Amino acid sequence: MASRYSQRVAPFMKQELEQARRAKDDGRPDQEFLHLERAHVLGQASTYWHVSVHLAMLTWGVHNRDLREVLGQMFRVVGAATKTMVGLIPHGNTGGASVSPFQPMPIAPDLAALIQRAQQDGHTNQPPQ
Repeated sequence: MASRYSQRVAPFMKQELEQARRAKDDGRPDQEFLHLERAHVLGQASTYWHVSVHLAMLTWGVHNRDLREVLGQMFRVVGAATKTMVGLIPHGNTGGASVSPFQPMPIAPDLAALIQRAQQDGHTNQPPQ
């Protein structure tokens, strides 16, 4: 069963992942990864979304032949799967292999607002237009 947060953040996650897919389709790997990083920040409090984003980042690394990213994401997938459920997450961390997996980072104001909306009980979570 998905957590309430996982369910509430889902529309925001899907929007970022869709934007990542569009960037990939347009041949813009840097923009694709930026949206994966944003999705990571949104989803890191949910084991499901946290692992899903790291798998997407791993796929990005393979597709772009980025060995550092592939190796870093292999480590991070295991960490996300085992540490998220007990709250061991560095809030705001963007999830890429170019940053320490243990380093908290500032959260962009727009993402902080979406996280807050997803944490609130009874709120309709439609992505902003």
